[in-house]
Amino acid sequence: MARINLLPWREERREERRKRFLLVLIGVLAGSIGAVLIADQIITAAIERQMARNDYIGKQIAVVDERIKQISELKARRQQLVERMRIIQDLQGNRQISGRIFDQLARTLPDGVYFTDVKMAGKTLSISGAAESNNRVSELMRNLDASDWFDAPSLNEVKATSADQVEQANVFQLTVRQTQPKVVEDEQ
Repeated sequence: MARINLLPWREERREERRKRFLLVLIGVLAGSIGAVLIADQIITAAIERQMARNDYIGKQIAVVDERIKQISELKARRQQLVERMRIIQDLQGNRQISGRIFDQLARTLPDGVYFTDVKMAGKTLSISGAAESNNRVSELMRNLDASDWFDAPSLNEVKATSADQVEQANVFQLTVRQTQPKVVEDEQ
């Protein structure tokens, strides 16, 4: 009779294939876990590097903001100094004009009129005073209008008062604009 091998060789082969499959599966699983861990480490390191860069940029922005603040303060101080210099130059340039204005006020003052108060706001002079009559106030206004240093006199108020029941006096208030003659404007 023929020799027949009845050993379970097919089952042994199946068992061997199953073991190889499990070994390959475990190897692939271990490789996948290792790849995930390595990828996680790489990503974590990249995030930490980016966070360090962000911190550095934040610190540099704070430094630049501080410099910008200092520059703004310096610009403000410079503007104040420029303004002071302009005021000083205006005062230096107008120093002689104040004397001329008082000289012209004295020249335009007719007899029988005196000033009690003279105020200047900008280019406008407010003059208060007393006169013997309304004619003297009118003469003062004509003189102011004729002067090269004054323009547009405007009478605000005239009141008749009696001082000590003997003299009649008219108290007045007027305003006049200060101008500069053409000759003086050309000299400056």
